[in-house]
Amino acid sequence: MVAKKYILAVPNFSEGRRKDVIEAIVAEVKDREGVKLVSYEPEHDFNRTVVTIVGEPEPLKEALIAMAGKSYELIDMREQEGTHPRIGAQDTIPIFPLRNISLKECVQLAEEIGKELFEKYKVPIYFSAENARTKDKKSISYIRKGQYEGLKALLEDSNHPDYDNRKPDLSVEGKLSEKSGATIVSADMEGLTAYNVFLATEDVNIAKEIAKAVRGPSGGFSTVRAVGIKFPEREGVVVSMNMFDCASTPLYRTFELVKQEAKKYGVAVTGSELVGPVKLDYLLNNLEYYLGLQGLRRDQILESHLME
Repeated sequence: MVAKKYILAVPNFSEGRRKDVIEAIVAEVKDREGVKLVSYEPEHDFNRTVVTIVGEPEPLKEALIAMAGKSYELIDMREQEGTHPRIGAQDTIPIFPLRNISLKECVQLAEEIGKELFEKYKVPIYFSAENARTKDKKSISYIRKGQYEGLKALLEDSNHPDYDNRKPDLSVEGKLSEKSGATIVSADMEGLTAYNVFLATEDVNIAKEIAKAVRGPSGGFSTVRAVGIKFPEREGVVVSMNMFDCASTPLYRTFELVKQEAKKYGVAVTGSELVGPVKLDYLLNNLEYYLGLQGLRRDQILESHLME
């Protein structure tokens, strides 16, 4: 019996407020043979929705292309605004090997997704991570610099000194789509884990200072990106993190650093949350740390046998 191959996809689209639009877009990946919708997380302040999907390669590819098509139809980037960086209606489509499939196969599938999206919808495509055409484009933050508005303006001027470096890999005349912007398609070995830590203060500047201490570019962990923000729907402020390697930099390490930095301001940490699913291994290393467990094995978790 040939083992089935499974891929993890964590696409996000630029709508987190209009429930009818969110449901219509997510409906494109529901009830498909060979595809499992794990979760979707609308974020009002960010005005985006993160979707987590597991599937076999071909059915997953079809689902992601259909989802992007619905995003292009229902989201107009000329009207969209939110606190999360974005350049397109279907902003990102990252895929990762999950079981019985190689990174090389995922890279090939990402190529197919990007090319089929462009051929079908004529929306510009950037390839990132392992599919990147240049070293700079391996980073989504580089591609997103200036966001939809700034990137669109830059690409209107073909004489701009950064034009050749910043133009899409697949596009019509090297410009963004007026309505849909562009989509970033990528394959990589590991996906990000979204993790928020809550502070008992309304001073968002404190959260911003702590975020600087945590994120890689300003002296923190090289695999962590962090911002300090206020979620209007809840008390306190938040250090919101994207963690790209929870094996090398576990959740507990960032949590403890946030607590340590917060003490400087006399501020308490009230709790934390994971946004979307997380790998079991990324929880087990926290269990080992806080309980001082030695030699904990994954097969000691009874439910892990059911997953096999």
